[in-house]
Amino acid sequence: MAAGARQRDDRIAVDRRGATAALAALGEVNLAGKAKAWPRTLSGGEAQRVALARALVREPQLLLLDEPFGALDALTRIKMHGLLMDLYRRHTPAVLLVTHDVDEAILLADRVIVLTDGVISLDVDVTVPKPRTRDTHEFSSLRKRLLSELGVSEDKE
Repeated sequence: MAAGARQRDDRIAVDRRGATAALAALGEVNLAGKAKAWPRTLSGGEAQRVALARALVREPQLLLLDEPFGALDALTRIKMHGLLMDLYRRHTPAVLLVTHDVDEAILLADRVIVLTDGVISLDVDVTVPKPRTRDTHEFSSLRKRLLSELGVSEDKE
């Protein structure tokens, strides 16, 4: 019986550590006050921040993000870019970000890989100085190059 009680106590201790880590992660994404909120009551941006917190709880070495900001409005997307950069600086995981947004790729990535029919068609190091903004010559030049490689001219936008 003592062994069973110890196992139960160990599970409770693990559960408490997990809850503590979860609350800390929610705090990092500015959602500590939403810890008891039902998922359906969260906005799109809040739901994405919860997803980031959930991913970071385990302190991963690799963070996989597949179109994480695609469904967000423009202002929330900008805020999420800043939050992602802050979290990256604090946790330093490798991040694989899948996006169809050329500007987002340039703003967030150190390297852009374009896939065409499942094959790498372009692999570019992003050398635009940080912090990155859209109004620099380097940003504009890389954006133009990437769009051109994708078969889009800025005149057609």
